Amino acid sequence: MSTLASTDAALVGFATEVGSEGPIAVQGGGTRWHLGGVLAENARLVEAPAGIVDYQPAEMIITVRAGTTTAELHAALAEHGQTCALPERGGTVGGAVAVGENRLDRLGRGSVRDAVLQVRYISAEGEAVTGGGPVVKNVTGFNIPKLMTGSLGTLGLIAEVVLRTNPTPPLQRWLRGEHVDPRDLHDAVLRPGAVLWDGVNSWVLLEGHEADVDAEIGRLEARAKITPASGPPELPSYRWRLSPADASQADRLTDGDFVASIGVGTVWATTAQPIRKPDPGAMQIATRMKQLFDPSGRLNPGRSSWT
Repeated sequence: MSTLASTDAALVGFATEVGSEGPIAVQGGGTRWHLGGVLAENARLVEAPAGIVDYQPAEMIITVRAGTTTAELHAALAEHGQTCALPERGGTVGGAVAVGENRLDRLGRGSVRDAVLQVRYISAEGEAVTGGGPVVKNVTGFNIPKLMTGSLGTLGLIAEVVLRTNPTPPLQRWLRGEHVDPRDLHDAVLRPGAVLWDGVNSWVLLEGHEADVDAEIGRLEARAKITPASGPPELPSYRWRLSPADASQADRLTDGDFVASIGVGTVWATTAQPIRKPDPGAMQIATRMKQLFDPSGRLNPGRSSWT
């Protein structure tokens, strides 16, 4: 972790705008604005810098400002036949990283937390700080990118990230089976892009070259009756965070309709997830981190990644 050199005018200007006093928050696309609690009314709103700084398709990494929209990011990647773990759900890159929401096809793309190689953020003291590095083997010490991902901007205001990218699969096919154990579908194929389940129906996303996808379909057909699907099911509005084991038992844990992501732990439901009592040890660590990174509580006041 290091203080950013003053040669980057956009990031230094953002740090100056944030300053070191008073409650403050970054306003992005507003797509998940009330997640984690309602922002304090007295918080001053700022916008993060935007734009793609550097893109190296051959190295499969991209450096992008936090205020860049996810649509712009994915459009730039698509020109080189690539994608990334950030969801295509609208909003900004910084907001997507701060929320830490994974894509529906996380099994194929990987998690947002693993995709963020480096983060530049503005600290509670108004300083621009760099954590992590664009080359995984060169990253040592405290893993700031993983810490900032999903923190809802309560530890630092994200200004720029370096992301790992993925090749776009040449072929994608959704399949559906009724009264099929989704864990059987998950285990039957080498690496599905996604496996979903609503208590009755199971969906699986197959990706790759046509011959490989056809072979995977053959393996699935040998186990269960499956049919082509036009895409994934419509997702309910509330996103739950569960362990992969608990997600496979979502029918016992939720009321109403749901769609569970098997092997991941995400469940979308028609009701909000009950507030969970956090593990005391983990809560103590989170409290100490907040005190260390934001002792005055000025960053995104009113929000917490625990709610």
